[in-house]
Amino acid sequence: MYLHTSTERRFLAGAWLTLAMLGGCSTDKEKLLPHGATDMLDVWQQGTTGSAGSASGRMLLDARQALRRPLEPRQTAARNDNAAFTRTAENEIHSQFKRLPNPDLVMYVFPHLAGSDPVPVPGYTTVFPLYQRVQYAMPGERTEDY
Repeated sequence: MYLHTSTERRFLAGAWLTLAMLGGCSTDKEKLLPHGATDMLDVWQQGTTGSAGSASGRMLLDARQALRRPLEPRQTAARNDNAAFTRTAENEIHSQFKRLPNPDLVMYVFPHLAGSDPVPVPGYTTVFPLYQRVQYAMPGERTEDY
């Protein structure tokens, strides 16, 4: 069969597409995706540990046990050397980065008029820091006076 026009070709392509869609709708779900006796937890456990008595499952458990070995004395000593740089509740209180002194300035504001309708404001005293930002010393840097 030889198609002469593009309209005939489009019609044939549409017919094939319609038949394919109808064929997809007529597929039985149970036949395509059968339900087994296992649930997702069983599938997960079988995928991660293998079956209960299999050699691959045993090798995986042995590898996990090797990773859970205790620390060697050399590793424990290295861990203790770094204890001063580790964040704990105790050294958070006594911080490694000390705050540098930022003296407070006391300023007296004289009585004045303020706002679009001149409202009298009584004189008052206020306190503000000398430096805009809080500065921190590096670890070990001296923060007390010489």
